[in-house]
Amino acid sequence: MKIRTAQEAIAGLKDGMTIMVAGFLGTGSPEILMDAILEKGVKHLTVIGNDGGLPRGWYNEYDTPRGIGKLLDAGAVDHIIASHVGVNPLIGKGIIAGTMECTLVPQGSLAEKIRADNFGLGGVLTPTGVGTLAAEGKMQIEIDGKMYLLEKPLHADYSFCRASICDDFGNFLCNKATKNYNYLMAGAADHNIVATERLVKAGELDPDTFQHSGVLVDMIVEGEKPWQI
Repeated sequence: MKIRTAQEAIAGLKDGMTIMVAGFLGTGSPEILMDAILEKGVKHLTVIGNDGGLPRGWYNEYDTPRGIGKLLDAGAVDHIIASHVGVNPLIGKGIIAGTMECTLVPQGSLAEKIRADNFGLGGVLTPTGVGTLAAEGKMQIEIDGKMYLLEKPLHADYSFCRASICDDFGNFLCNKATKNYNYLMAGAADHNIVATERLVKAGELDPDTFQHSGVLVDMIVEGEKPWQI
């Protein structure tokens, strides 16, 4: 079956690979998989995500990093592709020091670039970024008198997602705000891993309960804890 431990699920992850991490400032991020990456000691990663997660001390001095913030805190990231990086100061420090590359992508464009890969599209056309630095090096296409940028798909070696409930075939759902990027990323990588809070048998719940198909999920990791502030 698809069910694995966190360590088994990331066994093939190596230095220099590209990964996608779902979530928004830690909400909806698979913490159990981030911890496994730290334990494995993988470095020089390119990370695709909405943001840099939450940094150490994000609310008070006792708070530990969350989501992508754990990887940044450990110095495991060489390049981050994201839409919002201001919350985590480690990114700015890395850019200034020359130890980290940051590619900023408008949030809607980032989501569509990931979706394009997941759905097998060659790219998406968007007017966002036309006439700005975001247009440099990109194909521009005029349609009915309006200019669009061609945004190419984003693909990763691994996608790391989080589910509230998942069955043993990989069909899953995410509660409320934890949906962030999970449905987009599960399927946009060579290896798509979902860490779930609750694992059920296929058929145990009404199929309409689930919001993403297990066809796109390669491995399931049980034991994710509910997100708490």
